Amino acid sequence: MKKLFALIAVFGMLMMGASVFAQEEATETPVAEDTTQLATDDVVAETPASEVVVAEEVEEGGLSVLHTNLKTKFIEGGAAFMGAVLLTLIFGLALVFERVIYLSLASTNTEKLLLGVEAALEEGGVEAAKELCRNTRGPVASIFYQGLDRADQGIDVVEKSVVSYGSVQMGLLEKNLSWISLFISVAPMLGFMGTVIGMIEAFDQIQIQGDVSPTAVAGGIKIALITTVTGLIVAIILQFFYNYIISKVDSIVNKMEDASISLIDMLVKHNLK
Repeated sequence: MKKLFALIAVFGMLMMGASVFAQEEATETPVAEDTTQLATDDVVAETPASEVVVAEEVEEGGLSVLHTNLKTKFIEGGAAFMGAVLLTLIFGLALVFERVIYLSLASTNTEKLLLGVEAALEEGGVEAAKELCRNTRGPVASIFYQGLDRADQGIDVVEKSVVSYGSVQMGLLEKNLSWISLFISVAPMLGFMGTVIGMIEAFDQIQIQGDVSPTAVAGGIKIALITTVTGLIVAIILQFFYNYIISKVDSIVNKMEDASISLIDMLVKHNLK
């Protein structure tokens, strides 16, 4: 029992000491906080207002600085070749956006169309299926309409019609791809041509001065590097879009071929009935 009371007494003394220590810390903390706040206020007060304004202008003017740098590099690269490379990018992107929009509109739910044509054949015959295809956009619906329009001439005629009109639709899907490929090839060529001309100018400066000076050569080499980099960047951008368009065309063509086979099977079953 005595040991228990002794432990309780020791525990109470420890608790009292902890409470006194906590009170002392709480009393000293505001002083430290006030000191820190005063130091912060002094730093803010000592900071010139002009530096704060400059920092804000740098943050807000990031885009303007980038625009200025691009304009400077464009002028340094030479207006003739840099303008030609820029035109290839503009025309290439215009054709790319046209193809992307066309292919997006050409993409249809082939499975839904097949189910609709099958239901129309069972309920209203060939004319009902033709009406459904006429009111549906996309190359698959157009191929279906051409095949259904010759359903009374036999399955062989239908198959030939579907294959022939499928080739026509494939040509429409691949329209303007050759021009995009041309711009992809021309852009780096123009850049390399600017490189050659820049090097010629550098050697002309060396010939005029009669001495190999870094200052004389730097200008021509700078023009050469800027035009080359610009041409390569344009070609890379257009190449990504070109590969996307090619993959999109392949996907649509595969759906067209699969759907055409399904249409012929449905017509064979319909004729048997």
